[in-house]
Amino acid sequence: MSRQPKILLVGCGNMGHALLRGWLDNGWSKKDVSVIEPDERARSNAASLGVTATDALDVGVDPDLIVLAVKPQQLDTALPAYRDLADRNPVFLSIAAGMPISYLEGVLGQAAIVRGMPNMPAAIGQSMTVLVANAMVEPNQRKACEDVMSAVGRVAWLEDESLMDAVTGVSGSGPAYVFLVIESLTQAGVAMGLSRELSAELAVTTVAGAGALALGAEVDAAELRRRVTSPGGTTEAALGVLMGDNGLVELMTEAVRAATERGRELA
Repeated sequence: MSRQPKILLVGCGNMGHALLRGWLDNGWSKKDVSVIEPDERARSNAASLGVTATDALDVGVDPDLIVLAVKPQQLDTALPAYRDLADRNPVFLSIAAGMPISYLEGVLGQAAIVRGMPNMPAAIGQSMTVLVANAMVEPNQRKACEDVMSAVGRVAWLEDESLMDAVTGVSGSGPAYVFLVIESLTQAGVAMGLSRELSAELAVTTVAGAGALALGAEVDAAELRRRVTSPGGTTEAALGVLMGDNGLVELMTEAVRAATERGRELA
């Protein structure tokens, strides 16, 4: 699969739309991408990018890579239609949250399957996606999956699928935690007398700037925190609260644990 793989995208909701836009922006030809989306409103997502989506599988389609971007509860009805395509040896890349490879194998049989967990910043090309493959996936198919997800951000691989629930707890659900930090900083600023408008601007730009700094830094977040914390200063006073007993580290660990356990229950 040294050439650009032909992609069949199943589902063009928010994540499917983000993926499609990322592929086209990164040089994929529209003729090499097919889209299936039963919902008429979601089909307009593809149309807005100049791609025509159909509501059912075309018998003539012969993809190298089938991206399953439907909601988990839709897989039961959507997946069986692609069982026959498995005989042609495409790789199936599922980003349906919480659905294990064993479930996909139960429907698709002896197919090459990759499970992925992207997150919400895919909408702006800054996703973090973690992938895990079954034993049927060949090296060129792994690369194809990595390429299509790299179009919307960074990619990492797991060898142990059981860790995917922890990935979901950290990065899949993680944007919500960051948005809560922004909300909390905003409310704290208002409590100190700032206008809500200014406090919100301060909060969101501070989080965005700190995240960009951490992403490009050659040191870890702990070192960056130390560098911004002057002894006896304002930051140290604030961190004395956030890092105290039952502080932010403990709360975040409990939050990620709760998300991880819930992911296991849903699977």
